[in-house]
Amino acid sequence: MFEHVEPFPGDPILALLEVFNADARPHKVNLGIGIYFDEDGRIPVLDCVRQAEARIAQEGGAKPYLPIEGLPAMRAEVQKLLFGADHPLLASGRLVTIQTVGSSGGLKVGADFLRRWFPASGVWVSDPTWDNHRSMFEGAGLPVDAYPYYDPATGGVRFDAMCEALRKLPPRSVVLLHACCHNPTGVDLSRAQWDTLVPLLRERELLPYLDLAYQGFGDGVEEDAYAVRRMADAGLSFFVANSFSKSMSVYGESSPPMHSGRLVAQVLGDPALRALWLRELAAMRERMLTMRQALHDTLLPRVPGRDLSYVLTQRGMFSYTGLSGAQVDRLREQYGVYLVRSGRLCIAGLNRGNVERTAGAMAAVMAG
Repeated sequence: MFEHVEPFPGDPILALLEVFNADARPHKVNLGIGIYFDEDGRIPVLDCVRQAEARIAQEGGAKPYLPIEGLPAMRAEVQKLLFGADHPLLASGRLVTIQTVGSSGGLKVGADFLRRWFPASGVWVSDPTWDNHRSMFEGAGLPVDAYPYYDPATGGVRFDAMCEALRKLPPRSVVLLHACCHNPTGVDLSRAQWDTLVPLLRERELLPYLDLAYQGFGDGVEEDAYAVRRMADAGLSFFVANSFSKSMSVYGESSPPMHSGRLVAQVLGDPALRALWLRELAAMRERMLTMRQALHDTLLPRVPGRDLSYVLTQRGMFSYTGLSGAQVDRLREQYGVYLVRSGRLCIAGLNRGNVERTAGAMAAVMAG
């Protein structure tokens, strides 16, 4: 009965992780998977999360089913985090928030909603974008196309071409946008560009869908919510899929919604824990900025004549290196340095112990 079903090829990033784990070389470096590692190469357990877990454990109590839309305390705190505690929308009844299984769950629920209520709409994603964006919407039965975004010549955004493409879309087209820390390129829109884009979206009656999985990894929690608040202030109707898997380092806890939801609610709702989280999040952000600088400074003298400024101007966990698939293969096979084949490098995988070796390997493959 199921012979006609094609085998699923698997997630390319998780498949790469399996190859990495099987690699016996002691000097191997994993810069492919989007996980924040600390200076010792470990996934940190944030102290704010430890304290929240201890409080929840001490409270004990029954574990009934949550409402289908999720934990009320978490949903209320997330609204305040995204839109600002004093935003008029919080009291207007116009905000609808549901808790899902991670950001991917949010994207999937939104995609199914759009397929049901906007069946004639197409979805437009940035070129390039996270692979799952396309699969989520195509899996829901929506056609997916791409608008211009990344400029490999400048390492920036093809903003004029992006706006020109969006102006030609039919009304009610869905436009997937990265609110901050663009995945995979690390290249974000500036505030001025958001200020130009939002009126265009409103004028063309387009439906924005913001993906916000890295709030706090770019310029700060408040700063990284600029696109959300700008659209809210402009009166747009839009979707936001956000996640705490990375910012609270709870990757494996995205599946049990009650536990991770209560953690988020504890940290966001308690002023002391929230302040502690902001300090810890800032430390994570600053370490990644330090590693960007270290990679840039170590690599620059080894590849004279190359413009590496993009390493410093990109934001978040990733750097779009411009390396070809063949060069990425050489990095893995000859030097034990693992990147995603698109050339995306996870900055958080770097530390003082491996940045020198990584730069040397990158310089070698860049030289041919």
